[in-house]
Amino acid sequence: MSKPHNRIQGLDALRGLAILLVMLRHSWGDTFGGAGIVGVVAFFTLSGYLITGLLASDVRTYGRVRYLRFYKNRAIRLLPALVFALAGFAVVEGLLDLGGHPAQVLRTVEVALTYTANVPGLNHGSDDMSHLWTLANEEQFYLVWPILILLAVRFRKEWLTVTIAAAAIVAVLGATILFTEPLVKIYTWPSTWTIAMVVGAACQLGRNRLSLVLRGVVARIGGVVGLVGLVGLSFLPDAKSNPFVYLFGGAVIAVLTMLVVWWWKDIAVMPAWSRPLVWLGTISYAAYLWNYPIGWWLRDLGVTDWQAPAILLTVAAAAVSWFAVERPFNRLKNLRTSPADQADVARPKLRPRAGSASHHRGTPAIEPDTKR
Repeated sequence: MSKPHNRIQGLDALRGLAILLVMLRHSWGDTFGGAGIVGVVAFFTLSGYLITGLLASDVRTYGRVRYLRFYKNRAIRLLPALVFALAGFAVVEGLLDLGGHPAQVLRTVEVALTYTANVPGLNHGSDDMSHLWTLANEEQFYLVWPILILLAVRFRKEWLTVTIAAAAIVAVLGATILFTEPLVKIYTWPSTWTIAMVVGAACQLGRNRLSLVLRGVVARIGGVVGLVGLVGLSFLPDAKSNPFVYLFGGAVIAVLTMLVVWWWKDIAVMPAWSRPLVWLGTISYAAYLWNYPIGWWLRDLGVTDWQAPAILLTVAAAAVSWFAVERPFNRLKNLRTSPADQADVARPKLRPRAGSASHHRGTPAIEPDTKR
């Protein structure tokens, strides 16, 4: 029996910061106008960095992407908490009819489970769960990205692949900016913030080279710059109708996020003062699922000063989700994937090219950060 992977507290602290910014935006939008975009894009960037590391490692080790294992692990990690949140939504808005739209419950659940909340022109159901567009963005991206990484690593065209992917995303984004009115409609569209995942992926694929530059004092200075930049952008006014925010904002926030990642990614244990942020990062997925609808429900109940209670209730619901749902399923995932990993060891591996880092002492050319 293999032990569960240890979590890197530095990355959990970054997740904690990201979800804190999202919750602040949901509660005090006038003050934290840009915090929602910053938090969501930071999540996308970290996801692209980590998932690309897993996929590239698969190809280098086994000569292929283990698609069944990849999607099974994602389902075990993501679906239980989502189903739990949707069950709560169905009770509150379906049985209790708090939002006044019980007929939308079934459609909302359907859209959530099919990851189509970001598809233009569809009936997305209740506004209380409209934030699930971010989950749809990620899942749609990871239907295509594993294939591209497989081809990129096999043919050693990593940078060409990343460049083409980034160019295609920017081209589509530019077209949507030019031909969509009002511009705010594209905020949740599939191509709008996807560049952040590609930036994270590029940093993963080039992490050996980046490590030569971003190390020691330089990494810490870069991390401070990234952290100050992310926090500073969170105080900017809401700019969902500004084309420059869409065209450049995702990439800029992604770069700032990666500067923080490079500073914190090797910190297995964070200082004591940051433990609340680390804990918030641990439950960040469930906190994201619950925060937006909880805010709506409190307002529907007529709670005047609902902002702080919304955050407190979010943390409580996320903690229940973590201990009662997510952690048990994560343990199940570790138990079920261990035998498969052992069996895969006997399968053929890609032969490293001569002169690469993997040609010496058996170390991989890129050592992905696989600890989530």
